[in-house]
Amino acid sequence: MFAHAIGFDDAPFAHGWRGDVPVIGTVYARTTLHGVVSGRVRRDGRNSTAELARLVNRSPDHLQLILLQGIALAGFNVVDLHALHAQTGRPVLVVARRDPDLPRLREALLTRVPGGRRKWSLIEAAGPMEPCGPVFVQRAGLTHAQAQEALRTFTVTGNVPEPLRAAHLIAGGVTRGHSAGQRA
Repeated sequence: MFAHAIGFDDAPFAHGWRGDVPVIGTVYARTTLHGVVSGRVRRDGRNSTAELARLVNRSPDHLQLILLQGIALAGFNVVDLHALHAQTGRPVLVVARRDPDLPRLREALLTRVPGGRRKWSLIEAAGPMEPCGPVFVQRAGLTHAQAQEALRTFTVTGNVPEPLRAAHLIAGGVTRGHSAGQRA
């Protein structure tokens, strides 16, 4: 069903960093890299949805799916999955290697992050993380069965789809001067 996707991940940043953080998107046709896009989002900010929509909307029209490595970029810059789906006309699939500790995440957002209540509401609106093969997903604009099919289509090495794996490696390589494998 899905043959063309874009996967996004943020670059590593120092613990005390308070500025913008690079975001890398990799454009794939099945398992072949066809392009790379880059943007910036504010650490713990509010602009991730708008920035991702901008990057997707200036990308090739044949993109069929947006993949995210987690629902937040640059710390707690939470993506509004349903708004991203609406603004781009493309389904959004969040992929996580582990089921997140939502009570701990909620506590951190509500006690340590400016605008944490709003950000927590975006996470709640995205729906629960669902097991999908060896990973967990959240989704907007596609069914669980379509999510499974997308994972099968775009995953070659390990459990993470190639667009996310490559975005992670490129973001690390550009920022640190070398890349490392997926986060555990």
